[in-house]
Amino acid sequence: MIRVLLVDDQPLIRSGFRALLDLEDDIEVVAEAADGREGLALAREQLPDVALIDIRMPVVDGIEATRRIAADPALACVHVVMLTNYGMDEHVFDALRAGAAGFLVKDIVPEDLLHAVRVAARGDALLAPAITRKLIDRYVTQPPPSRTGSGLEELTGREREAVALAARGLSNDEIADRLVISPLTAKTHINRAMAKLHARDRAQLVVLAYESGLVTPRTS
Repeated sequence: MIRVLLVDDQPLIRSGFRALLDLEDDIEVVAEAADGREGLALAREQLPDVALIDIRMPVVDGIEATRRIAADPALACVHVVMLTNYGMDEHVFDALRAGAAGFLVKDIVPEDLLHAVRVAARGDALLAPAITRKLIDRYVTQPPPSRTGSGLEELTGREREAVALAARGLSNDEIADRLVISPLTAKTHINRAMAKLHARDRAQLVVLAYESGLVTPRTS
């Protein structure tokens, strides 16, 4: 059973998402919150598998709530998916940097919402390659300076190649084709790189790839 926490200041959004999610045999909404502070408290109390958190909320906004969840070792099992009304707005990259596994637009079709919850619960990448490419195009035109102690030196050559390809928006199957390896081996390289770089998920791995200078938009 996938346990879901809904955090949104709009009751109609919460009730609509709950009605849809509770229809599924493998998904259960365990709690709702109207702001980030209440959401944090419920995350610690309920330990959900997935927290659907609105970016813009009173008291504590979604990005700060996500940052606190990501920083709390007791909440390592919680995969945050950000909710937004505006699609690729200016806050999306900040949300991924804070530790979100991905994001959804609130007018998402039901099938995509259910798929996203299941993908996030598994700890897999929620960002589709096309979305990753949009992030690259719109938010990383000027990558931050390389960070010292990024952990890249801990990666093997193959792991660096796999991370670079993931940061360019390739799926595991596409990485496997490019490196002439099996999809399982590609996934293993990505998972080991995530562990070495202390990335919570693939979305954060993409952010780290740019922040460390491993990949730049000019080489994408």
